[in-house]
Amino acid sequence: MNMDSKDKDRNVFSVHRLKRSFSFAFGGIGTAWKEANFKIHVMAAFLTTAAGFAFQLSKWEWMILLLLFAGMFALEMVNTAIEKIVDLATQDYHPLAKEAKDLAAGAVLVYAIFAVVIGMIIFLPKWFRLFV
Repeated sequence: MNMDSKDKDRNVFSVHRLKRSFSFAFGGIGTAWKEANFKIHVMAAFLTTAAGFAFQLSKWEWMILLLLFAGMFALEMVNTAIEKIVDLATQDYHPLAKEAKDLAAGAVLVYAIFAVVIGMIIFLPKWFRLFV
């Protein structure tokens, strides 16, 4: 089989290929669920969702929260993937491996900080109205 026919085979829609892709993606979510930090983010999203129902958020506020949740979950998964790739590449300490892991973890932290700030912008005025 030459390269041209291989490329054509890859571009053809296949239900089987689509099912496999989804299977791999769900497997990735399952792998993420094994990570403690991912569970912490899920719990934070759950508590924030409960607070959102309690404070009767607007449609726009819900959309912002959902984007924050999705971004946090996705970024945590990318961080985990980077950590696993670095671990696969070397078991020895290497300053560049440490930097790659630290940068990925730092990206999650930056996103989490801004998610908390946005959450405060949404929730604090509603919280203060309870006491006024």
